[in-house]
Amino acid sequence: MKLSDVKKLHQKKYRTQFGFYLVEGEHLVLEMLKAAKRNTESKSFANSGENSLYITAEYEPWVKEHVLPSNVQMNIETISSQQMQQLSDTKSPQGIIARVPLPNATLSTEQSTTSNNAHSSSTEKYIYLYEVQDPGNLGTILRTLAWFGNFTLLLSPNSVDPYNSKVVRSSMGAIFHVKMELNVPLESLAERFERFAFLDMDGRNITSETFGSYQCYLFGNEARGVPSNALSALNATAYTIAGSGKIDSLNLASAVNVCAYELTRSA
Repeated sequence: MKLSDVKKLHQKKYRTQFGFYLVEGEHLVLEMLKAAKRNTESKSFANSGENSLYITAEYEPWVKEHVLPSNVQMNIETISSQQMQQLSDTKSPQGIIARVPLPNATLSTEQSTTSNNAHSSSTEKYIYLYEVQDPGNLGTILRTLAWFGNFTLLLSPNSVDPYNSKVVRSSMGAIFHVKMELNVPLESLAERFERFAFLDMDGRNITSETFGSYQCYLFGNEARGVPSNALSALNATAYTIAGSGKIDSLNLASAVNVCAYELTRSA
């Protein structure tokens, strides 16, 4: 792939067209390789020979020090600092960018498919995000779910692309450790789950013993929430995060963080 095409991967339409996304920075590349090593059957890091690592000259010793997992083949290409600046979407690029295949879940906009074929455990919880728009929110949520573990993230259509470089960067590598399903229609959830919970100012306290008994937890768009008619159709139960009452809402990522902690604490 030409460098001019690699640069286009900062745009979703080209990520979908070419089937690749970018991982920029030493920490993120290491986290990606760590995830590949843990999951030797990962299709995202298959021995296709199509993975590429673009580095500036100062990273050549680094590459020699880090052995790639057995299930990863990567073409190493040294480029100039000027070329790296053109590839990067940051003001001060570190000098290392990987181009890797998109998980299968991102390649179809027609239907949802899982990006990880591992079987769900009986205690696994599902976090559903409806039309989340802020890359920072999504990245923070991914970090939380990776920290606690045993969560699968479901994203509705019209949500921010998790392979947007801002999301990948703000996830601090957590994106490689969380199971995700993309383009999951809200109306399809009733076919998969029987019990749902969501947050509302007038709901029960999340410290209630019943909060951990649901299969799927619904969180809405930063401005509009989850459509009320959908909540009614799903017979979802309302819960609340008790606060001082001085403000009327929590940031979406903060709300998911608190709920994930409570679900883990009470498990």
